[in-house]
Amino acid sequence: MKIKEKIENHVAVLTLSGKMMGGPETTALHDHIKGLINDGIKKVVIDLGGIKWMNSSGMGVLMACMTTLKNADGQMVLARVSEKVNSLLLITQLIRVFDTYETVDRAISSLQ
Repeated sequence: MKIKEKIENHVAVLTLSGKMMGGPETTALHDHIKGLINDGIKKVVIDLGGIKWMNSSGMGVLMACMTTLKNADGQMVLARVSEKVNSLLLITQLIRVFDTYETVDRAISSLQ
């Protein structure tokens, strides 16, 4: 899994690509979020458009990232969620936990 970062109006957009299957790659995402918080950036859009597949470990990392941000008075939303990942969110009922947006721009707007 790869992470690309872009900061736009104090909102970090993290574009992920590959597979979120747990292990060191996905924990890197949580570490990245912690680094953003340390830098004072507490609004994050996770762009999942490039994620081909995600398992429960990947979902767990998203939950951990969201919890870390909420504990720091921050916010996290998801953008460009693929059909496969969306079905996983529906099955696990996590669709109620995460705010999802069709585009990154809409997700950014929701945080401002």
